[in-house]
Amino acid sequence: MRTLILSLAIATGLALVGPVQAGALHVNHEQCSFGTDYDVLVKPAGITFERQDGTPGSVFMHDGALRIDGRDVAVSGADASRLREYESQVRTLLPEVASIAREGVDIGFDALTTVVASFADDPTERSRLITQLNDQHKQALTKIDDGLGQGEWRQHSVEDLMENQVGDAVESLVSTVTAKAVKAALSGDQSQVAALEARADALDKTIDKQVDARADALSERAEALCPHMARLDQLQQQFEFRLKDGSRLALVDHQPEHDNEASAKTKPQTR
Repeated sequence: MRTLILSLAIATGLALVGPVQAGALHVNHEQCSFGTDYDVLVKPAGITFERQDGTPGSVFMHDGALRIDGRDVAVSGADASRLREYESQVRTLLPEVASIAREGVDIGFDALTTVVASFADDPTERSRLITQLNDQHKQALTKIDDGLGQGEWRQHSVEDLMENQVGDAVESLVSTVTAKAVKAALSGDQSQVAALEARADALDKTIDKQVDARADALSERAEALCPHMARLDQLQQQFEFRLKDGSRLALVDHQPEHDNEASAKTKPQTR
């Protein structure tokens, strides 16, 4: 059943294809890796970055004005221009992040639906599982729409999504498929075991065929976010104002390619 488990893992992982990673807003691609450990709130009146741990804890910017931890910060004309561009870049970035997250969830749930079609022989069971998947799919999309879609990124939003809608969906399917595998093994009927293995192999190929083109397209969209994140990093390196400790404000953090497993942490640096 190794190929089956692999297929389920692929289906689950695709729900996080692109720019989101549990615990932090993260753009992860082979050519770049940026993240922030701030909650990001994009509103018409301005953009707020806030976090529970670390200093600064709250950063607000709008139309070239800056407030850090409730204190207005005087900035030069050049920095005001940088702040305006920074705000514009974030406003452009977040809706695309939301759209990519939606597509990632769509790909993941479509793959899970294929698993149901392959392994649920009983029509009643198949209908129940598909209905359950459809409900969980809708809930996952609603969660994205109510968060990222409204210009709000919360640190634990992806973790909650994975634990609830996606996690529950995978758990139900794993239980169903595992039960079939155990039943086939205990029956001693090698033809049943062979048939189940054949389904798993066929499922592997079907999911590959279904997913590859969409995943490649999604990867290209994720890659297109990299220049926006790189520009944010460049702008914050150019800020002339300083924090109280003498460091520059760093709201996004560049991560080495080999460190993709680590969560992005924002650490103000003196440059």
